[in-house]
Amino acid sequence: MDAGVSRTATIGLLAALAAAMPAVHAQSIAWRRIGNTSLVAGQASVAGGAVERVWFGPSGRLFVRLPEGRVYAGDGTGAWGEAPDARPQQASTRTGSKPEGGARILELGPVQYAGGRHVWRSDDGGVSWRNLTAWAGGSLLGGAVRDLAADPENPERIAAATESGVWLSQDGGRSWAGLNEGLPSLPVRRILAAPAGSRGVRIAVERGGRLEEFEWYPGQRLGWFPAPEGLMAREEALRQRWESELGVAVTAAGEAGGAIFLGAAGGRLLASSDEGRTWRSFDIPDAGDVLRIWTDGADRSFALATLAAGADEAPRLLRTLNGGVWWDDLSAGLPPGHVYSVAADRETGAIYAATDAGLYWTIGDLRNPSPATPWQLAGAGLPRAPVRDVRLDDGGLTLLAAVEGHGVFAAPAPHRRRAPRLVHSADLSSRPAAPGALMTLVGARAASAAAGGLPAPVLDSGVEQSQIQLPFELTGGSVAVMVDTGARRLSFGLALAPASPAILVDHEGTPMVLDADSGAPVELMNPARPGMTLQILMSGLGRVEPSWPAGLPAPLENPPAVTAPVRVWLGTAPLEVRRATLAPGYVGFYLVEAELPALLDEGIHELSVEAGGVRSNRVRIYAVP
Repeated sequence: MDAGVSRTATIGLLAALAAAMPAVHAQSIAWRRIGNTSLVAGQASVAGGAVERVWFGPSGRLFVRLPEGRVYAGDGTGAWGEAPDARPQQASTRTGSKPEGGARILELGPVQYAGGRHVWRSDDGGVSWRNLTAWAGGSLLGGAVRDLAADPENPERIAAATESGVWLSQDGGRSWAGLNEGLPSLPVRRILAAPAGSRGVRIAVERGGRLEEFEWYPGQRLGWFPAPEGLMAREEALRQRWESELGVAVTAAGEAGGAIFLGAAGGRLLASSDEGRTWRSFDIPDAGDVLRIWTDGADRSFALATLAAGADEAPRLLRTLNGGVWWDDLSAGLPPGHVYSVAADRETGAIYAATDAGLYWTIGDLRNPSPATPWQLAGAGLPRAPVRDVRLDDGGLTLLAAVEGHGVFAAPAPHRRRAPRLVHSADLSSRPAAPGALMTLVGARAASAAAGGLPAPVLDSGVEQSQIQLPFELTGGSVAVMVDTGARRLSFGLALAPASPAILVDHEGTPMVLDADSGAPVELMNPARPGMTLQILMSGLGRVEPSWPAGLPAPLENPPAVTAPVRVWLGTAPLEVRRATLAPGYVGFYLVEAELPALLDEGIHELSVEAGGVRSNRVRIYAVP
């Protein structure tokens, strides 16, 4: 084995590669959660969404009721389970004027607690009060108190339900701990962006009556962190501008190539093809508010609109093919209730609808007038709750769903079975191919493959995804890849470069970067440190010396070295590269080792690798000095 590489690090490398390999799934859509249901929002513990009621059972067990009515029971350690048969106790609080107007007062003999903007305590029957949650100009519990409860066996054990979750004190309010981990109360309303480059999933969460942007930063496990607001800014500016100019309550907005589409209260749709100089209006009788408008940047005449259910509870998802002159209804077959959001792939005709009853999809004609097509459930593996948003990633390969309370889930997009794509396995991107690169066929099971007339080994084969490795002998500026699925032959013409580097990332966008000494992933809980040697797992670095056959695992000792010049960058600073080889024991992946400098600033850094003058994707790593 090469000097400086421990057995622990090699085992860690193999485990990381195995965990990051694209999953191969059976017939049904296989959903996986991205992130959790916690918000890192500046409180003493991670926060969550609003909790409406809190109470203790006879044995001291804690119960909460969420705003939509679901009830959960916890043991006080953060483990929660649904308790549909549990009923809230009669509220034991009354509304009073002390210590603040409208506070809810909980009387326990001479000891009293009150909840308003803060939690208060009185030990003399309400004569004087002490603030238990004032902190940094706000509340330690992150919002107004909606309910208070005390353990009947121990009045020093109190719980508060607030706008940002449920909080427990074991010592009469002197200290508090959040119990929001695992509680499905995340009020996610929008998926603003899928993982791309160094960015993770970005969402909008409803807090205090407004939407705030949060991001699941790749490589951390605590919760969703506040993100700089901006991804909603363009839509919000469009909505506010036309609401002011037209005097209409605009509830949704979209634009494409100078065409503007607006949704308003009461099922009204407005469209302009001349940047707002003239407008046409279309009204849907007995409909609720327009909730979302989806546009195609390549076709200014096309849009989809989703609406809240009206008095008849009928779902409504509408399509226009002529710039809003006419909208036809595609929602026949959807269950009653709101249709919150829609995503589409016009190449295949796939439409995904986020509804009160879950996630549905259909294949229709999105280019010509046509009747509604049958809908089928796409969210059979999702929690049973309303789906508030749906989105496809930029490549149309991954489907993302925001489930009320439960967070964000992702799955291979099922419409890819109609139009498979061949992309880099490292990050599912469409960058040029390279000799020896590991490629993923999305949407089909590969039986055999060839590239440039040479055999391309099939390494894994499944209904949703298959992996093949391109031969190391490929030359030229392009390559034809032929894949036989057994039922049909697929042909892909790819640009070919001597090197097309990509850092391996998992489905959350977390990069496969390890500490060479321990083999542990470098992430928020195990940040990079000065002088650390990083192991970066990659694909697409091109030819190696001595030559190596495709489809064969690299040797554990003296693996073939990359022939292209390799450089590693931390931001704009170059790092010392110790070696660049095939990943020992694996097929198609490469291992690049680079040493961090002796002086390293604390915070988030962007890491990238260059091979043969071509720069890879940029990923985030966390560092401490």
